[in-house]
Amino acid sequence: MRPIETRYALSGEVRIAYQVIGQGSFDLVFVPGFISNLDLHWEDEGYTRLLRRLSAFSRLILFDKRGTGLSDRVDVHHLPSLETRMDDVRAVMDAAGSGRAALLGASEGAPMAMLFAATYPERARALALYGGYAHFHKWVMPPERLEAFIATAETAWGTGATLPNFAPGRVDDARFSTWWARFERLSASPTAAAALARMNAEIDVRGILAAIDAPTLLIHRRNDVRVDPDASRFLARKIPNARLVEIPGRDHPIWTGDVDRVADLIEEFLTGERAVAEAERILAALLVTRIYDTARLGDRMWSERSEHFHETWRTLVVRHGGRCADMHGEMMISRFDGPGRALRCAAALRDAAQQIGVASAQGAHVGEIELRGPPAGLTSRVTIQLAALAGRGEILASRLVADLAVGSGLHFVDRGRIAIDELDEPLALVLAMSEQHLEPACRPKTRATEPACLTTRESEVVNLIADGKSNAAIAAELRLSEHTVKRHVANILLKLDLPSRAAAAAFSARQTGPDGP
Repeated sequence: MRPIETRYALSGEVRIAYQVIGQGSFDLVFVPGFISNLDLHWEDEGYTRLLRRLSAFSRLILFDKRGTGLSDRVDVHHLPSLETRMDDVRAVMDAAGSGRAALLGASEGAPMAMLFAATYPERARALALYGGYAHFHKWVMPPERLEAFIATAETAWGTGATLPNFAPGRVDDARFSTWWARFERLSASPTAAAALARMNAEIDVRGILAAIDAPTLLIHRRNDVRVDPDASRFLARKIPNARLVEIPGRDHPIWTGDVDRVADLIEEFLTGERAVAEAERILAALLVTRIYDTARLGDRMWSERSEHFHETWRTLVVRHGGRCADMHGEMMISRFDGPGRALRCAAALRDAAQQIGVASAQGAHVGEIELRGPPAGLTSRVTIQLAALAGRGEILASRLVADLAVGSGLHFVDRGRIAIDELDEPLALVLAMSEQHLEPACRPKTRATEPACLTTRESEVVNLIADGKSNAAIAAELRLSEHTVKRHVANILLKLDLPSRAAAAAFSARQTGPDGP
């Protein structure tokens, strides 16, 4: 879907940029969060996916709030009130010829949508609120954290420095990180971003919640990194007849994570019918192969070996009936019709990497992906994470891959479970290997002697485990959710090849020694 015409609505003396797409039977106004840019949205696959899904069943009206994107900036010395910004919704609807519409408010857009529904009940058909809240300081960040965020915005805006505050799960995604930095620069200036943060800090719509009589759906990710899930639980209690659905995940933006799950919930709520699966989504086996330099080769030698492996990768993927789907730096993504082919190709790639003189690690998973374009969405993100967790020479796969490859002659060894933010249950893992690797003499257990393989946060967690603290106590000390701590513990056990928390505590003690590190 290509970007469409951008028009401008006049709200007082301020011009608000808006777009209209779709031919649905009712209007849906998307009130965005902190920052937005109507043109830039179409460059991100997650955002494009969301807008395409929403416009498939509605006439979708998009706009940039005043102070953001393509709309006029605000006077930083006379910040507009939420009521003034809310009236921009009315101005956009009037300009788009919309008398009555459903409103989708995301993050900071949610209180604006709620205020509109309470102020203009005759124009609000329904409310869908994602990651919303009624009071900024109570559920988003207290004043001291706000000042730290503003300081970051004023000194490092446009570099992507705010990404960990919104989508920590995408920090290691080079493509998304680059896009986010552009998203910052093209959505607001550093001064405008600080002004927007101060405007949002004034949000408090708790007093109008009881006046909302539009049907309301609340969606919130259980471990949302930016907005406390208790914010939506409060809204569910205070808005008459509101319904709350909590979904897995911690990344905050509505266009990250499982976008289809969010779109499905909104479509069913607004149309009364379940979303129909699209024919262009297929079940496929994904293989992510990464290579890295463990021999400290010079730049030239590494470049030559890397290029050699990339050529070999393309040849072997095609030879095994697959398709080279995408590349992220040294991460190579290939797609296969079945897991057996994917794993046989992975074994061939492992051997090829060893002969070329580079280290390889691979992840394999099965799930739905888009038929067109590079793999995206949950299946792709899970597979990339498995490749990142795999050790040198390992092929780490989900248990589903092993279950579907029964009878293929391949062999698998259990590697426990790992918590994935967007999945309701921990994901069972296996190591895929050739038959001779099953012999004990050929498959020694990985020795947990390399604390450097743990991240800084994981090292903190394992040290607190050694102190005898529970997950709840660790969560309180590190200011994390208990779910996040469980995920860190699962990752620690997997990386160190340890069977239990007790073994992790013993490992920490051995590394520290009786007199400290």
